[in-house]
Amino acid sequence: MQTNNTHIVIMAGGIGSRFWPMSTPDYPKQFIDVMGVGKSLIQLAVERFSSLCPLSNFWVVTSEQYVGIVQQQLPEIPLDNILAEPEARNTAPCIAYACWKIKCRFPNANIVVTPSDALVIDVIGFRKVIAQALSFTQERKAIVTIGVKPSRPETGYGYIKTFSSSIKNEVVKVEAFKEKPNRKVAEDYLADGHYFWNAGIFVWHVDMIMEAIRKYTPELARVMDNMSLSFYTDDEKRVIGELFPTCEKISIDYAVMEKAKEVYMLSAEFGWSDLGSWGSLHSLLPQDMDGNSAVGSEVRMIDCAGCVVHISDERKVVIEGLKDYIVAEKNGQLLICRLQNEQMIKEWGR
Repeated sequence: MQTNNTHIVIMAGGIGSRFWPMSTPDYPKQFIDVMGVGKSLIQLAVERFSSLCPLSNFWVVTSEQYVGIVQQQLPEIPLDNILAEPEARNTAPCIAYACWKIKCRFPNANIVVTPSDALVIDVIGFRKVIAQALSFTQERKAIVTIGVKPSRPETGYGYIKTFSSSIKNEVVKVEAFKEKPNRKVAEDYLADGHYFWNAGIFVWHVDMIMEAIRKYTPELARVMDNMSLSFYTDDEKRVIGELFPTCEKISIDYAVMEKAKEVYMLSAEFGWSDLGSWGSLHSLLPQDMDGNSAVGSEVRMIDCAGCVVHISDERKVVIEGLKDYIVAEKNGQLLICRLQNEQMIKEWGR
C-alpha cells in the first residue's frame, strides 16, 4: 500500500436529529465534543486515519452550510478538498461526487470512505484493519467493507451476511446486506455467526467504484460526468448547484453494494460504535456503580440508575430519583426523556 495513493473521504452532511438538543441542524453532532474529550467527532475521525496518508489526501463531503465549521475545525485540510453538497441526496451521490473529484487529479487513488460520527476505541487496531483493506483493493478489483462482530442483538444497525464464518482480520466474500432488523431477527443474526454490523466504511480503488456506479446506477454516473467538466474551474459551484440536486436520493448500499459481485468484508473487533443515539453514547461513556454516565463538570446524581446526562457548559446540575433517563441540555434547550423512548427524540426536537 502506498500512502500517497491513499485518500480518505469523510461523509459529514447529516444533522444528527436523534441527538437533540446537543445536535441541531445549525451545529450537528459530527462537530460536537460528544464524548467530553476536547475533540469533536469529525476531529477524532481525522486523527484516526492520520497515519495512513497526508492531510492533503483527506476529503470532507458536507452541506454547504457546514463548510465554515469544517474549515474552523480542520484547518489543515485544503479548501479544494471540502466538497459542499447544495442539498442532501443520501450516500451514493455524496460518495460519487468525492470519487469523481478525486479521479480528476489522482487517477490511481485507493479510497477509504467513512462516516464522520462513529467512535473507535482501539485506534491502533483500526488502522491495521484499514491498511489491510487498502492492500487488498490495491492488488485486485474488489470492494471491501468493514464488518464488526456483533456483541448484542442490536436493532439500530444494518448487517452484512457473509458466505462463510469470519475470524478476526480475515477477508471473506459478502453474501448480502441486511436492513436494520427487529429484535427477534437481530437475536437470530447474533446466534448464526455469519452476520456482522455494517460500519458504513468502504475501501476501493477509484476505478472500481466508478465502474460499479456506471454499471448499476448509470444515471448517477451521467450526472457526475457532467459535473466533473466543471471541477477546478470558476464555474464549478454553479454547475454543482444545478446538477447535484438532480441526483436520485439513494444510499450506496442500494445503489451499488447490494448489486456488485466482488464485494468482500474484513471482520474486525476494535471497539466500534455508530453514535446514532443517546443510548449508544450511554453504552460508551464511563459509568458509575449504578450505571449512570455523564458529560459535564458539575453533574451530581442522587438515587439515580441507568441515566445518561450531557450538559454543554459548566453549570451545576443535580438530578434525583431517575432511572433509565436521558437528561441533556444545550443553549437553553432541555430534554428529559426515558431511554426507552429515545427513537421519538427526532420527532420531538423538530
